[in-house]
Amino acid sequence: RFSCKASGGGVVQAGGSLRLSCAASGRIYSSYVMGWFRQAPGKEREFVAAMRWSRPSTIYADSVKGRATVSRNSAQNTAYLQLNSVKPEDTAVYYCAASIQFTMEPREYFNWGQGTVVTVSS
Repeated sequence: RFSCKASGGGVVQAGGSLRLSCAASGRIYSSYVMGWFRQAPGKEREFVAAMRWSRPSTIYADSVKGRATVSRNSAQNTAYLQLNSVKPEDTAVYYCAASIQFTMEPREYFNWGQGTVVTVSS
């Protein structure tokens, strides 16, 4: 059964960088899209970025465009989110999830794993 879990969070200073990992287990279909989302305290979950597992197609939220890069290591069944020039407003719990739609809509994603906390200090 497919599942995924985000890791790599922690405390980072504003202006620094972070790299989150999403370890997937079970079968990953070529049609899958891996998405990254985040939820700040008191706010709704928001889309960050997504990538097709089998093709080099990516989409980014405007809030991270130019600062974020998503990638994956197929051999290790792991997806990554690199976020540079982090800001205090990037503070949130970050999640990864899968979808069969290339979309920013959280409702289209499934198998939400346990999130990882990112805190950006100013």
